[in-house]
Amino acid sequence: MRRSPIHQAAPVRRGRRAAPHHQRALPADPPCRSGERLVKQLLQRRFTARELPELRVQVDQCAASAGLPDSRRGDFVLAVDEIASNAVEHAGGGGTLLLRRVGNELECRISDSGPGFSDEVIPRLLPGLDGATSGRGLWLTQLVTDRLAISPGAPGTVVTLAMRLP
Repeated sequence: MRRSPIHQAAPVRRGRRAAPHHQRALPADPPCRSGERLVKQLLQRRFTARELPELRVQVDQCAASAGLPDSRRGDFVLAVDEIASNAVEHAGGGGTLLLRRVGNELECRISDSGPGFSDEVIPRLLPGLDGATSGRGLWLTQLVTDRLAISPGAPGTVVTLAMRLP
């Protein structure tokens, strides 16, 4: 039986809902200078475990728009995900991410409110080979990034990782 035009369903418009303010990529602000290095903020947001998949997508999109090549972008997103997952698991269930272009680097800072740690917890050998049962994410991040720094926050820890841009 054929339906008349009156009985056909109207097409459903599927628009994108605006993300809450704490989850949005920041508008293109004019770059500012920090010392001699050009700094451009790309993304700033809080995250929890539930938001990690969306965070990975946003970091990937920002890394692509900043010019990080495909060959390194997957490693960057993986490293960010490992550090963000550590913040969720070990530091109170979430954290804050700041992604920016600093000079010729793509830099990500993840801060949390956990008990804190230092770079001494990063295994020197592949975790498991040296008897360590944890630290794989930090070890991997140190391996694939060009810069990794761990510093005390107020409260918690700030982990900064970066990759050079072409």
